[in-house]
Amino acid sequence: MTTSIAIFDTTLRDGTQGEGISLSADDKIKIARKLNALGVHYIEGGIPGSNGKDIEFFHRAKTYSWSSKLTAFGSTRRKDSRAEQDISLNRMIEAQVPAATLVGKSWDFHVHTALQTTLEENLAMIGDSIAYLKQAGLEVMLDAEHFFDGYKHNPEYARAVLRRAEEAGVDWIVMCDTNGGSLPQEIAEIVTSAVQTVKVKLGIHTHNDCELAVANALAAVQAGALQVQGTINGYGERCGNANLCSIIPTLQLKMNYDVLPQDQLKDLTSVARYVSEIANVHMPVNQPYVGNAAFAHKGGIHVSAIMKDSRTYEHIEPELVGNTQRILVSELAGQSNVLSKAAQLGYELDATNPETRSIIDRIKELEHQGYQFEGADASLELLLRKATGQFQDAFTFESFKIITDMASDDSSCSEAIVKLMIDEETILTVAEGNGPVNALDNALRKALVRHYPDIEHMHLTDYKVRVLDENDTTAAKVRVLIESTNFGSTWSTVGVSSNVIEASWEALVDSFRYALIGKEKQSLLSERKEQLGIVNH
Repeated sequence: MTTSIAIFDTTLRDGTQGEGISLSADDKIKIARKLNALGVHYIEGGIPGSNGKDIEFFHRAKTYSWSSKLTAFGSTRRKDSRAEQDISLNRMIEAQVPAATLVGKSWDFHVHTALQTTLEENLAMIGDSIAYLKQAGLEVMLDAEHFFDGYKHNPEYARAVLRRAEEAGVDWIVMCDTNGGSLPQEIAEIVTSAVQTVKVKLGIHTHNDCELAVANALAAVQAGALQVQGTINGYGERCGNANLCSIIPTLQLKMNYDVLPQDQLKDLTSVARYVSEIANVHMPVNQPYVGNAAFAHKGGIHVSAIMKDSRTYEHIEPELVGNTQRILVSELAGQSNVLSKAAQLGYELDATNPETRSIIDRIKELEHQGYQFEGADASLELLLRKATGQFQDAFTFESFKIITDMASDDSSCSEAIVKLMIDEETILTVAEGNGPVNALDNALRKALVRHYPDIEHMHLTDYKVRVLDENDTTAAKVRVLIESTNFGSTWSTVGVSSNVIEASWEALVDSFRYALIGKEKQSLLSERKEQLGIVNH
């Protein structure tokens, strides 16, 4: 029989303690609904009553139906007081959620130093708090804080904490590596001891201070833990919490535990990227399983092999976690890369044709100049279209001019004049913008929208500039990457020049050209417009 592992997500509580992460109540509701759809078993919403955002979150959460168990977080009662009079415990009950997580001390050093009380009083605080919440009908979990450090310092007291929690009727005891300093073999040995000490279900909560949070969580499960606590993308205080985006698929696909339904596991990548967007935190491209580069292949030998069988260089099928295989085209690209990438984009190239070799050489030449097609698929497709004679330019660029006025009060205004040719008609437009690139974008859009109305719904979503040779200082070449979107489709283009405006213009023009190429793309835009109920006037 397959063992089931419960997933406890604390992105909304522990994850928000990470530097640079701040979630509004609305953000927390959105993320919680995504986690609920993913199928995690517990969603820790925060600390009821601690701040306005958490108060609003628990209030609004009552208006939704949840298959996951929403969980409130709080501390054990204060020392030398009564549980029924404890504000934190009563707020957890008033949150009207099915489960509660109590944090309690399990390291004698913390009891004496942080709580400044006796070891016996700390045990009483844990027992009284659990019993009070159980009487209120809640499923109760004890986060045994600093459990592994406590066990290594005083194993008898750490075991006493487990026994007192069990006697009080706790549903789960979650052993926490709060400082993130333990090693996998230590985790395994201590969890094994805990399993032999109590009969209550055990969980694991690890931090990533030694880059071992995932490894430690997996070691704990192998030793008998049945619940794993962590966060999406590993967000959390200091170096972060255990990354559920790595733990969930490893448990399910590698270790054969029952974690999530397969149909929901396929949503893991989209959830990871959604949370990254809401948290406004850049998601590392090389993040395992869900990163943009997790199944990206660049070396020609690798690509040649995966075209024969993807198992040669992929440890799982990327689709199992909702990700996709990507072929990167760069100066390292061999013939296999270009052929495979062209096939992905819908272009069949003949490996024996000299033109294919010239395309490869052209790509390598441009990469040498500073272009980067790994993150600019749209520019690569335009290049392939031109090389294969399948490109029809929707407009012809004639010229542009930029005027920027600076006032004595430090205010500025940029104006762009763009001259194009469309169907033998000369079009001259002028537009202002917040900076020269925005002015160019507005002027180009204004010139095109009369002939191509769908351009109105295309938007730039990201703009990056990188200096390619710092030694040349202000005369250095720059690479501009522009990301655009239209009706749910997203694409990226690249431009390179020693003039940042010229590089921006190149990437900008390519972005508009990509939005307009091919009847099939125009048809797709029309279909999406119909789906969204957008009508041109």
